[in-house]
Amino acid sequence: MAQLSINSDLGEWGLSTDSGERARLLQSPSVDVAPKSEGEASPEIVGRGTTSTLGAIFIVVNACLGAGLLNFPAAFSTAGGVAAGITLQMAMLVFIISGLVILAYCSQASNERTYQEVVWAVCGKLTGVLCEVAIAIYTFGTCIAFLIIIGDQQDKIIAVMAKEPAGASGSPWYTDRKFTISLTAFLFILPLSIPREIGFQKYASFLSVVGTWYVTAIIIIKYIWPDKEMTPADALNRPASWIAVFNAMPTICFGFQVPVARSLSSLSSRPILGWNQHHGQFGGILEGRMEWGSQDLPLIPGGECHVSSVPVFNSMRRPEVKTWGGVVTAAMVIALAVYMGTGICGFLTFGDAVDPDVLLSYPSEDMAVAVARAFIILSVLTSYPILHFCGRAVVEGLWLRYQGMPVEEDVGRERRRRVLQTLVWFLLTLLLALFIPDIGKVISVVGGLAACFIFVFPGLCLIQAKLSEMEEVKPASWWAMVSYGVLLVTLGAFIFGQTTANAIFVDLLA
Repeated sequence: MAQLSINSDLGEWGLSTDSGERARLLQSPSVDVAPKSEGEASPEIVGRGTTSTLGAIFIVVNACLGAGLLNFPAAFSTAGGVAAGITLQMAMLVFIISGLVILAYCSQASNERTYQEVVWAVCGKLTGVLCEVAIAIYTFGTCIAFLIIIGDQQDKIIAVMAKEPAGASGSPWYTDRKFTISLTAFLFILPLSIPREIGFQKYASFLSVVGTWYVTAIIIIKYIWPDKEMTPADALNRPASWIAVFNAMPTICFGFQVPVARSLSSLSSRPILGWNQHHGQFGGILEGRMEWGSQDLPLIPGGECHVSSVPVFNSMRRPEVKTWGGVVTAAMVIALAVYMGTGICGFLTFGDAVDPDVLLSYPSEDMAVAVARAFIILSVLTSYPILHFCGRAVVEGLWLRYQGMPVEEDVGRERRRRVLQTLVWFLLTLLLALFIPDIGKVISVVGGLAACFIFVFPGLCLIQAKLSEMEEVKPASWWAMVSYGVLLVTLGAFIFGQTTANAIFVDLLA
């Protein structure tokens, strides 16, 4: 059988100049490139996953939910109230679902199984490198946000244990925020980040998912039956300007996007880091085998929907675009209900006085909220190593590609490089987390970058896939798809530019 290969030559990095060749590589997934000999199994059958439709919905929902929901009440405040926040999220829902469907189509058309590999195959070298760099920066920034969240929750818990207000002067040195964050990071996060594989974290990650749902339930319950000492401040009923609405975009993008393969359940003994000889590129952490059966629980710390959507799609028993459309629609509606419940109830409970981390607005003595804080800490402790694992894999891939090293290199060099990369990543994120006051400032920066995963890269993939079709006369649907791809890229670039500029000049330089 003819083998479908994209960028199989190490020197073939850019887009092919032969439009016919690109069209054959990116033709409709339902078209065979060559007849199969008798008894030869289809690639789809050989690599068919075991995830049911309901299982895929569960995985996608939990991939969308994470610690990013803590900032949603503040996002409603930034947007200008409940009506503006709901309108913004409903509009985003259309683009999020369409982007997920586009990625699934391009995954089948290019025969690739991860987000970055799809972008590499469809869009070429330059866009592929930009995608990998974006993933590395995004995971790095999210790791900083997670360390800040640990400090926020620990401050409240320690305040209850010490029977002192959070951040009170004259507190013992061992209750200082910088010390507690550092101690927790060195004792728990660093040891979990050094190993080469992360399959051992699947059960702890499942507990973190349960904790995320518990946090949402507590916020809703506290709004319905508020404590007597909780008095809401004034709340906006309309946005101050259209720019204010767009300033809430980073939080929404961050919420639906918080890394890269968190939908992995386990990794086999195959090399995790190394050069993908078949594609002439780095295969990243997804070189390992994915198992989605009932015996393995998926690693889903939450929040990275688009980047993890491609491996989830390929893990399904019936990886069809139409079925996938129903999966992501159902999953996004559920995730939207959770985020809306958290954002609306948290915002109405505290009004414009809500903190960037909504749990900080609740009294330290509230035991139900204290349990929620403990769950968030657990979620972050298990999510940080997975995020770091993804970012480290991308950095390693860029380095190996630059050096031209094959995967069959000396194991000792790989180990030393992995430890060095982990220590540098860990120390930089910890140092920045100690001096950045709240997660809002981090989300405002990396949230704009998340828009690239939701809008820009899916839009570019759609444009390139349609341009590769071999049709003499382009139907109206072809022009509609290309136009929609251009809209996605334009909108994503605008959101990224506007929110990033606002974050730099307002949040970071203020």
